[in-house]
Amino acid sequence: MTSVSSLSVPEGLQAVAPSAPPRRSRVLRRLLRHRLAMFSALLLLCIVVACMVGPFFGSFDANRIDLAARDLAPNWRHWMGTDELGRDQFARVMIGGRLSLSAGLATMALTMGMGVAVGAIAGYVGGWVDSALMRTVDAFYSVPGLFVLIVVVAMVGVSFWSIVATLALLNWMGTARLIRASVQTLRRQEFIEAAHVLGASHWRVVVRHLIPNVLGAILVSATLNVAVAILAESTLSFLGLGFQPPDATWGRMLQEAQIPVIREGQWWRGFFPGMMIFLTVLCVNFLGDGLRDAFDPRAR
Repeated sequence: MTSVSSLSVPEGLQAVAPSAPPRRSRVLRRLLRHRLAMFSALLLLCIVVACMVGPFFGSFDANRIDLAARDLAPNWRHWMGTDELGRDQFARVMIGGRLSLSAGLATMALTMGMGVAVGAIAGYVGGWVDSALMRTVDAFYSVPGLFVLIVVVAMVGVSFWSIVATLALLNWMGTARLIRASVQTLRRQEFIEAAHVLGASHWRVVVRHLIPNVLGAILVSATLNVAVAILAESTLSFLGLGFQPPDATWGRMLQEAQIPVIREGQWWRGFFPGMMIFLTVLCVNFLGDGLRDAFDPRAR
């Protein structure tokens, strides 16, 4: 009887082993050398920490009304001024950052879950499955997002998860196409063929070999989706379709600042929440660039 050890392996696959993703130490070194990405990560960390713990150390409640201190410009007591009800803008910006950042991260998680799953299945299986999933992606691209949001708000009402789920449902398609293209390229590589020859199941090939090798694309897409989600939530709140008072978000604060800024010149009402949106999205984008360069130095 022929032993298992004596079975021959096709000549072209003898020296082929399943490929591993880039060593984490090398990726980390390249990321640490990317100064702009590191500065952005540090600034983003400061923004997140300030939004999470800042209100606990502040002397003002974000919803505390003080008519004697209304419409004040930034000063030593109110660092970002006050609004027409005397509420401290610094406290409201920090509290609003919690909701905006939480919505952005939750939307990113749902978006990546749907996009990676659909893209990996379409790219690996191919055939009619790939065609059906990509036609579904095309159909979602043609859906008018603002109309869907209005319908959801009218039917379900405004809540954290209704907004997050709707934003994720309208933004997963780009991730799906990116992962599909990456998986289609990898599935033809020799280490995938070697894994099949050695008896690896389809699930193991996808989870252990394909997904780790597209991790760079996943992380870059995740950072960009955070920025897109924050901008989308801010736009919704600015249009009055997002979170409603007394909840404060950066977009909602911009919407409330329209008349005071235009008619009364209260520049601080729109400057500080707008600056927080700008800095957060800019830092996330630069961090995504750094991750892309770290995982794929040839992309420089």
